Amino acid sequence: MELKTNEINFLEKCKEARKTAFSFSDPIIVHHYDCDGISAGAIVQSAFKKENKKYRAKWIKKLDDTAIEAIANEREIIFCDLGGGNKRVNELKDVLIIDHHQTEGIDKQQINPLLNGIDGGIELSSSGAAYFVFKNDVDVAITGAVGDMQSPLTGLNRFLLEEGIGKKEVKLEQDLGFYGRYSRPILQFLLYSDDPYVPGISYNEEGAKRIIVESGIDYEEMNGGKPITYGKLTNEKKKQLISALANALIDKNMINKAEELIGESYVFPKRGEGNGTYEANEFSTLLNACGRHNKAGIGVGVCMGDDASYLEANALLQYHRRKIREGIDFAKSNIQDFGKFFFIDGRGIIDEGLIGIVCGMIVNPMSDKPIFGISLGENNDIKLSSRGTKRLIANGLNLGLMIKEITGRIGGVGGGHRIAAGAAIPRDKLGIFLEEMGRELDKRRNFSVQ
Repeated sequence: MELKTNEINFLEKCKEARKTAFSFSDPIIVHHYDCDGISAGAIVQSAFKKENKKYRAKWIKKLDDTAIEAIANEREIIFCDLGGGNKRVNELKDVLIIDHHQTEGIDKQQINPLLNGIDGGIELSSSGAAYFVFKNDVDVAITGAVGDMQSPLTGLNRFLLEEGIGKKEVKLEQDLGFYGRYSRPILQFLLYSDDPYVPGISYNEEGAKRIIVESGIDYEEMNGGKPITYGKLTNEKKKQLISALANALIDKNMINKAEELIGESYVFPKRGEGNGTYEANEFSTLLNACGRHNKAGIGVGVCMGDDASYLEANALLQYHRRKIREGIDFAKSNIQDFGKFFFIDGRGIIDEGLIGIVCGMIVNPMSDKPIFGISLGENNDIKLSSRGTKRLIANGLNLGLMIKEITGRIGGVGGGHRIAAGAAIPRDKLGIFLEEMGRELDKRRNFSVQ
């Protein structure tokens, strides 16, 4: 693709940042704990390892005052997927920031697409920025973008994809978008897929078996000693299954959902088919499971090809899926309509690392208002997560900016993207936050989809 002037300037800044990074003698690499943060942290660590340069690494959930004070004596710091949102980084010594969140007032060297007029919410994630700094692990960078809800890839993400394809490290496929095309047995693949939800098939074993058989597929067939996966089906059988799924949706007057069945998928040939890191969606879920259950370091190990880390990550993934299902069940039964927004009080029920995922999975893409969810934070505070929709964002909603402004007024810390943002707020300020958010949303009702 042909790059725009601002994109070329951004890539030049990335080259300068690489020189800065490798000028450090023994930096601490501080990265966020979600998929994009793990991916970005892994890319930087891998680059240092390949250059035989010393480094240390640390993952954190948020860059608040406590986190700043814990690294205040460090001489060299590289921040990944955070750093641009807390002005106290200006108090630190030698700092390089690789971020993509909304930022202002930062004096330190920062690689952030937003500073070059590139949308960090949809056009480039922190892992993508890290890739352009160090030019290694393009598959990990794409995984970080997918985990940050930036798929299908556009802007510099697209340029990143093209480079990965050129290196033969990435393949672009147009296929059924359900999770687990290469890792789940065909019956589980259909049974537990709900994006989109197919009435009578999703979470309906008899319905799933029926449509598989009617498509000429034997769900008990084995391949190399393992149950056959969707990825191992012939093209003809894949077409028959997709057609049957589309008809099932059309029969329920869900034509728009039928159109969502096929989408882009990014696979990584060097990682091995059947491995949970072979396809970006599955890879990102694996990393999220590590981070959300306080094992972000294991996720970094997976990115860097460590077999022991992969085994532990898979065990975490099974637990992660169960807790998400429980969280979604609770949220569906306890969601509250506060007029200006939807609200889920998950304190004591939904873990702080999962509340954002739950919000994202139950928000209606056609909704005319955002959703906010809370859980208990690790420092006796409240963890808040929010999600909007693409329709709301197109009409001007900016959750990251609104949350940052409100938390700044009430003694909390927060921010993020226009479509997804979070915060940590004092327990006694929850009511004030909700009131202020209601007022802010009321003032900015021009974003609402009427």
